[in-house]
Amino acid sequence: MKIIISRKGFDSENGKIPNPILPDGTLLSLPIPDDKGNNTFLSLHWNETSYYDIIHSLKHNINIPDECHLDPDLRKDIRNRLPGWKPAFGQSGSALGHLQNMNVSVGDLFLFFGRFKETEENKKGELVFKKGAKDLHIIYGYMQIGETIDVTEVLKGEFKAPDWLKEHPHIKDKNNRGDKNAIYLPTDKLSFLPELEGSGLLNYRKDRVLTKNGMSKSKWDLPKCFKEVEISYHPHPWKDNYFQSAAKGQEFVLEATPSIIEWVKHIIKE
Repeated sequence: MKIIISRKGFDSENGKIPNPILPDGTLLSLPIPDDKGNNTFLSLHWNETSYYDIIHSLKHNINIPDECHLDPDLRKDIRNRLPGWKPAFGQSGSALGHLQNMNVSVGDLFLFFGRFKETEENKKGELVFKKGAKDLHIIYGYMQIGETIDVTEVLKGEFKAPDWLKEHPHIKDKNNRGDKNAIYLPTDKLSFLPELEGSGLLNYRKDRVLTKNGMSKSKWDLPKCFKEVEISYHPHPWKDNYFQSAAKGQEFVLEATPSIIEWVKHIIKE
């Protein structure tokens, strides 16, 4: 089994602010702004608060498009869904080419991480970033691949996608159409933890934080078992006491050893 450590959500280039760790521990990954996106920040809700209001509460003068690219789409209750909806994750272009070159396929596991920061409510009841909190890279979700859909076949009419999937940005958004375009759907259950769904979201917990304590967000505290494997985009990542993650790149692929699978189980289990 391959593990794909996948960077998603708001970052310093897309959205300009960290994704919020909500006061209840929810890791709310915010879909990146996209002026040709398939959703708006106003149409997405956490409980009864729109993503638009959450973002502008955290940074009042932020200037981003109203539209967003909801992908990966893992959280069911943020908008109305058509019957049959499943979590889905799309990839295209050179990023998909990298996954294909690394032979990523059915049974492999995405671990989604992003840039997060703790929040709190101020005296006015507004959501704000907690003073003194650090930016952290944190694993917030996962998906084991159960099926890969070639979107180019869908757009040519060679494959009929279910109605709910036609709302996915890699089918709906014209700027995602090219000769490399795919959507990954999850297994029903995890092969290595069959009591859990094939895709899920994780709350804030210290062992899900990749960033080494006291260091900048890209310096990770991975267990020693990761030294046994090669990780794509990381030819020489190990320093004296941390793993230096790549500044660029969306997906980092590695072959899982038994020790790494045990680490993954610990991360995913509640």
